[in-house]
Amino acid sequence: MRTNKKQYDKMVKNTSPKSRVVRNCIWAFCTGGTICLVGEVLMNVYTKAYFTIGDARLLTSITLVGLSAVLTAAGWYGRLAKRAGAGTLVPITGFANAVVSPAIEFKSEGLITGVACKMFIIAGPVIVYGTLSSVVYGIILFVKGRYGL
Repeated sequence: MRTNKKQYDKMVKNTSPKSRVVRNCIWAFCTGGTICLVGEVLMNVYTKAYFTIGDARLLTSITLVGLSAVLTAAGWYGRLAKRAGAGTLVPITGFANAVVSPAIEFKSEGLITGVACKMFIIAGPVIVYGTLSSVVYGIILFVKGRYGL
């Protein structure tokens, strides 16, 4: 049976699962917001524990990365990411998950060829291009400040 584009599009529409875009967006927003709320609570706790604001920010980041790594190793972060989608991509926790996941997946290949090599398979390009763009930005700021451009 030969079908034309219109018939094919109709068949695809009838057999494809219905998208739940609004529900998924709300769920992602709530999950990402909860992760950020945890960060704010940690920040307040560290500030109240007599740390300077700079130290409290640093400790908050370290704690969020550590929690993300532990939850990834336990397999819970992956299950949460399946349900929450983009909500778990809050930069610092999503980055930690991107580093830890491949390392855990390839640990059977050994410490060097498995964990160390695969650890940056996803996060490596982010680090490289982030570093490169910061160098370019720094050069632009230097030239702008030095020559008054």
